Amino acid sequence: MMLMRTDPFRELDRLTQQMLGTTARPAVMPMDAWRDGDAFVVEFDLPGVSPDSVDLDVERNVLTVRAERPAKNGDAEMIAAERPRGVFSRQLFLGDTLDLDHVEASYYSGVLTLRIPVAETAKPRKIEISTSGEDRRAIDA
Repeated sequence: MMLMRTDPFRELDRLTQQMLGTTARPAVMPMDAWRDGDAFVVEFDLPGVSPDSVDLDVERNVLTVRAERPAKNGDAEMIAAERPRGVFSRQLFLGDTLDLDHVEASYYSGVLTLRIPVAETAKPRKIEISTSGEDRRAIDA
């Protein structure tokens, strides 16, 4: 026989944290994003998610990531269930400066990595100034 201390608000706290998340464990998939040279890199943490259940869609400038961690099968009685299960979704609203036609995705050790190249039109470039030989003037700076 186990002696258990009852807390009437424990289940309410657990449900609130599961729906709204906490700073330690957000309800959405956590991500990091940074610029690496001529690419924008995004990493999503998806531990325990099969790569086959990850779905990426791009429509206009919106990139949507969906993943699913299925519920446990069987008749086992769960003692603790802290890992969220079900379908997770996250949308990134990306600017016009990224080339969404050439997004690269890889999945390794529970981390989904996206490399989104910067569009050629958004990269810095040199503009040459043409001069005619007749009208040369010195510019004082």
